[in-house]
Parts: sequence; C-alpha cells; structure tokens
Amino acid sequence: MSRPGKGGGAGTAQPPTARWLGLLAVVSLAALVAGQVLGFTISPPERDMGHLQKILYVHVPAAWSAFLAAFILFIFSVLYLVRRQERYDLLAAAAAEAGAVLTALTLALGSIWARPTWGVWWTWDPRLTTTAILMLIYAGYLALRAFTEDAERRARWSAAVGILAFLDVPIVYMSVRWRSIHQVQSSPSTVDSAYALGLEVNALAFVLLLIYLVAQRYHAARLERAAEALREEAALASGGVHV
Repeated sequence: MSRPGKGGGAGTAQPPTARWLGLLAVVSLAALVAGQVLGFTISPPERDMGHLQKILYVHVPAAWSAFLAAFILFIFSVLYLVRRQERYDLLAAAAAEAGAVLTALTLALGSIWARPTWGVWWTWDPRLTTTAILMLIYAGYLALRAFTEDAERRARWSAAVGILAFLDVPIVYMSVRWRSIHQVQSSPSTVDSAYALGLEVNALAFVLLLIYLVAQRYHAARLERAAEALREEAALASGGVHV
C-alpha cells in the first residue's frame, strides 16, 4: 500500500482548475454573505419603502451583472466570428447561461418589489418590457444551441444572437427616460451614503459570482467536449475491430 505524500497520494489530488474554481466558489459565497449581512445591519429603513428597500442589495447588482454577462457574450461572440475558435463559442455560451440566470433573478426581484410599491406584480413599463426582451433573447440563444446539431452552424448562429442580446442592453439602460414609472438607475453615487457601502459590496460579490458561473460552465463544457471526443474514438475503434 502506498503512503500519501510525495508518492501514492498524488493520484487523488485535485487538478489546478478544480482547485481554482473551488476557491472562487468559496470567495464568491463569502462575499455574497458579507454583502447581505452588511446591507441588512448597517442601513436604516428607507423613509418611503421601509425595509423593502433592502431588496436593492440583490436586485440592482443582479441587473448590473446580467448586463456584464451580455457584454462578455458580445465579446466572445465577435471573437468567434473573427477567429472561429471553439473556446470562444464555449465562453460565449457560458456567459449566456449566467446572464439568463441573473436576468431572471432581476425580473423576479423586481416583481417582488413592484407588488407593494406599484400595487401590481407586472406592468408593461419600458424598463420591465426591455428587460423581459433581454431574457427572451437569452432564452432564444440557449434554445438555439440546444436544438442545432451541427457544431459550426450552432456556434455561428449563436454568435449572431449573442450580439443581438448586447444591443438590447443600452435600450434597457435608457428605458427609464421613456415615460417609465421605474425609478432612475441606482448607483453608489445616487443613493444615500447609508446605503452606498452595502450596494458596493454586493456589486462586487455579484461580479465574483458571475466570474465563477462563467468559469465553471466553461470548464464543464470543455469536459463535455473531451468526453464526446473519447466516445467518438471508442466508437471508431469498435467499428474497426468488427470490420
């Protein structure tokens, strides 16, 4: 029996990518917990909304991160169209999946906030409508990838939809100027100083979460591709033996 240490235990060690992703997961989770604790403990109830205001610490950073995911999707979609390398397609797909989750979270939290504030769960306000369109584009992107079998065609078509998703982001951002009942964009410079620190910490936490989600999904996609290649090699080898 081999002893752990320099010899026998090396085979069970985690690869560097897995260790890095594990560390990033821990840091992201710790930042999210710290941000929420900070937001709930140091900020007073808002004058008009009371404690409902604290949804700001998740709703706004989730929206910012969804926009950032769209930008990442745009960059890697363009890179794929220019260089036609699979890694850019996989990175774009990873960003789209993370962006879809964060956009759905943004819409859900917005509805929770709207019910006691506006009296309705949903209204066809410009900000809500354009954000819903972004969610539909993300969903269309993922559906396209799921139902297109040819890899090169899937990557090329997906890149075009990915660029379209990012083009909706400035429309969402500007939509509050179009007779919207949604409040103007919140940021550390526009909110009261009592809420700024909690918003900043949570914004950083959500960026870390986005990085983790994209990196984890890209890593999983690479493993899936490697497994597919091994299955194809095994099938070819098996076919050769039977002939």
